Amino acid sequence: MELISKTTSSALLLGFCLCFLALRLNAQTLSNKINITLQQQPMSELVKQIEVQSNYHIYYDESHFSSFTISMDMKGGTIEEVLDKAFAGTDFKFAIFGKSVFLTKSVSIVTALPSQLADSAKNGKVLLAADLSTHPNPIPTPVKTNTKAALVLNEVTITGGKSSNVTGTQMGMEKLDIKTIKQVPTVFGEVDVLRVILTLPGVKSVGESSAGFNVRGGSTDQNLILFDEATVFNPTHFFGFFSAFSPEIIQDVKLFKNSIPAKYGGRLSSVLEMNLREGNKKNFEGTAGIGLLTSRLNIEGPIFKDKTSFIVGGRTTYANWITKLLPKNSAYRRAEASFYDLNATISHQQDKKNSFNFTAYLSNDRSSLATDTIFQYSNRNLSLRWKHIYSEKMYSQITAGLDEYSYDNFSNYQEETDYRLTYSIKQARFKTNFNYAPNRRMKIEFGTNSILYSNRLGSLRPYNENSLVIPDLLPKEQGLENALFVEQSYELTPAITFNTGIRYSLYTSLGPSTQRIYAENLSKSDANIELTREFGAGKAIQTYHGPEYRLGATFLLNANLSIKAGYNTQRQYIHMLSNTTSMSPTDTWKLSDLNIAPQTGEQFSLGIYKNFNSNSIETSVEAYYKNINNFLDYKSGAQLMLNHKIEQDVLPTQGKAYGIEFLLKKSVGQLNGWISYTYSRTMLKTDDVQGTNSINQGKFYPANYDKPHDATLIGNYQFSKRFSVSLNVTYSTGRPITLPVGKYYSNGGQRLLYSERNQYRIPDYFRSDISINILGNHKVKQLAHNSWTIGVYNLTNRKNAFSTFFVSENKVINGYQLSIFGTAIPFINYNIRFK
Repeated sequence: MELISKTTSSALLLGFCLCFLALRLNAQTLSNKINITLQQQPMSELVKQIEVQSNYHIYYDESHFSSFTISMDMKGGTIEEVLDKAFAGTDFKFAIFGKSVFLTKSVSIVTALPSQLADSAKNGKVLLAADLSTHPNPIPTPVKTNTKAALVLNEVTITGGKSSNVTGTQMGMEKLDIKTIKQVPTVFGEVDVLRVILTLPGVKSVGESSAGFNVRGGSTDQNLILFDEATVFNPTHFFGFFSAFSPEIIQDVKLFKNSIPAKYGGRLSSVLEMNLREGNKKNFEGTAGIGLLTSRLNIEGPIFKDKTSFIVGGRTTYANWITKLLPKNSAYRRAEASFYDLNATISHQQDKKNSFNFTAYLSNDRSSLATDTIFQYSNRNLSLRWKHIYSEKMYSQITAGLDEYSYDNFSNYQEETDYRLTYSIKQARFKTNFNYAPNRRMKIEFGTNSILYSNRLGSLRPYNENSLVIPDLLPKEQGLENALFVEQSYELTPAITFNTGIRYSLYTSLGPSTQRIYAENLSKSDANIELTREFGAGKAIQTYHGPEYRLGATFLLNANLSIKAGYNTQRQYIHMLSNTTSMSPTDTWKLSDLNIAPQTGEQFSLGIYKNFNSNSIETSVEAYYKNINNFLDYKSGAQLMLNHKIEQDVLPTQGKAYGIEFLLKKSVGQLNGWISYTYSRTMLKTDDVQGTNSINQGKFYPANYDKPHDATLIGNYQFSKRFSVSLNVTYSTGRPITLPVGKYYSNGGQRLLYSERNQYRIPDYFRSDISINILGNHKVKQLAHNSWTIGVYNLTNRKNAFSTFFVSENKVINGYQLSIFGTAIPFINYNIRFK
C-alpha cells in the first residue's frame, strides 16, 4: 500500500506539473501578437510570417496544402486567432504544444493529458502509452506493470514539403534551404552555395574550384543568377575558389533546370534564384564566424518594431598568411588573395496592403597568382521591390534595380610595359509581376520585364606615363530587352494539372555604333565587307524577337507516385566571350547586334517521381533532350580580348545535349542526405559557310564541359543534438581536351601536331570530404550560442587534374598536369549566434 500510495502521489504530481506547464505555455501563447497580410498566398507564406514574428516553429506536410491558398488581413492576433481564421470553412486543423505548432488535414492531434491517467494513478496497475497522434479519436493503450504508473508520449515527426516533389507541378526544380547547404563540407570549411549546387543531378563544372557551373549541357553564361532578383554576372571570389554570397542572409535557393517560369528569361539553361531573409522585426540578433581564411558578421533587428527591420552583413578574407608560409623559392609566395562582400536589406510593412523591400549588394576582389598582373573585379547591385494587394484574389510585385559588373586589371611589374585593362557592363531593370487566383484550381501569373544594357567592351591604357603601351578603346554598345509574359496553372482533376505559358521577348541593339555589312553566304572577313553603316545615339541597329513557350503536365498516379512532362523554349541576347574553360576575371560580355544573332534553345523532359516510407525517402528519374542554336564558339587561334571585329573570330554553333538524372534523397532522421547520378552528353557543331574555318571538319565534337558520368553522395549523421558528421563523395568523367598527337621539326625546333578539338580527356575526377559539427550547450538564456566545424577537404589526398599544358623548354616540348588541390586540406571554423 505504501508503494501504491507513493506511486499515486508521483503520478498526480506529474499530472499537475504538466497541466501547469500547459497553462503557462498557453498564457505565453496569448501574449504573442501577430500581424498577417496575405493575398492568395500558399501555406508556406503564412508559416514564414508567423515564424518571423514569433518564437513558434510550425510543422506540416506540404502535400496536404499544395492547392491551398490564403487571403487574410489581421493585426495583433494570437496564434490561435490567426490559424482559426486561416482554416475557417476547411478541414485543416492545428495543435499547439509549447512553441511547436502542428498542422494536419481532417484529423486532430491531442496534446492534453488523457483522463485515464487519473484512474491509472489510483489503482497503480495500468501504464498508459498515450499517442500524440493524428488519429481522430486517440485511444490510450493499457500496458500492465507491477511497479508504478507513468505517461509515455510516442514520438511524432511532421515535416513540411516531404511530398512536394511528387504532388508539385514544377519539374526540373531543386530547392535547398540554408540548413542543408551548411551541412555539406566544402574547401577550407567555407559554406558555399555554388559548391552545394554542383552536388545536384544535372549540374557540373569544368574542374575543381572553377568559377561558374554548367546545367544540362549549357555553358556558364547560359545561367541566370539572381540574388534577390538582382543579376550577378560573376558569382565567385578569387578565381572561383569561394562563392560571392554570404549564407547567413539567404533563406533558400532554387535552381530551375527545366520548365523555367515564364517570368524569367534571358538565359537558355537555368535560373538560380537566391531568396533572402527578412530581418527580425522584434529583437536584435546576429551571427559571426571565424575561419582559417575568412571572417563574417551579420546583424539584424527592428528599425520600427513590428513594422520595419534590417539585416546588414559582411565578409572578408585574410588568406595571404598562407602564401607567406610557402618556401622562399616558391613562385606562389608572392600570390595575393583579397576580397570582401557586403549586404544590406530593409523590409518595411507600410500598411495592410503595401510592403517594401530594399536590397544592396557589393562584392570586390583584388587577387594575383604570383604573376605580374593584379586582377580586380566587382559586382554592384541595388533592388527595390513593392508588393501591393488589390483584393483577396490578386496582388502584384513591382521591382526596379541596377546591376553592374566590372574589372580593372593592371600590371605594374615593369615600367615600360605596365598597363591597365578595364571592362564594365551595367543594366537597369524594371519588372512587374501580377498574380491572380480566380479560384483554388487556377492560378494566373502575368507581367512585363525591361532591361537596358550599357556595355563598355574594354580598354587598354598605359599604367604610368613611362609605359610604352599603346592605348586601345573599344566602342560602347547598348541594347534594350523587353518582354511580356503570362502563365497559367490549372488543376483539371485532383490527379491532373497543366501548366501553360508564353513569354514574348523583343530585343533592339542601339547606337551609337559602326556596323560592318558582309556579303551574303560568305564568311565574315575583311575581304567580304561590302560597306559600313553609322548609327546615331539611340538609333535602332537590329531587332530580334520571338515567343518563348512553357508547357508542363503533372499526372498523379497515387499519393506517392507521379509522372511529369515539360517543354520550354528560351532566347538569350547576351553572350560571354572567354578563352578559358571556366569563368575568369578577363571575360567580357557581348550584346547581340547586326552580325551576332541571339542564342535560342528548346528542351524536352520527362520524369517519374516516387516517395517511400511515409514520404521520408524521395526518388526521381528525369530524362531530357535539348537543342541549342547560335552558341558562340571560336576559331582556332581567335583573339577575343580587345577585338574590334569579334564577329570574324566567332562561329555560330549548333548544339545538342541529352541525359538522364537519378536522385535518391532522405531528408529526415538521424541519417539524411542524397545520392545523385547523371549520364549526359553535350555535343557541338560549327557550320562555316565556306567550310574553311569549321571545327572538326563540321562534325560534332564534345563541349569543354562534356562529362558523361557524374555521381555524388552527400551524407549527414546526427549522433546527438550537439554532434554530427557530414560526408561528401563525388566522381566524374574527366573533361575533354585537345592533345598533341604528333611532332615535327621546323626552324631547328620541335613543333606539335594537335588532334581534332576535344578528342581526349583528362583523368577522371574523384574527391571525398568530411566535416564534424559540434554545437555548444543548448541553454536558452545565454548571450551567445556557439558551434565548431572541423574537417578535411580531399580526404584521400588525390591529385585531380584541372588541366594539361605543354611548354617548350630548350626547343623540346614537355607536357605537365595542373592540380588545384593536390593534397588533403584540413579546416576549422568557429561560429556564434547572439541575441
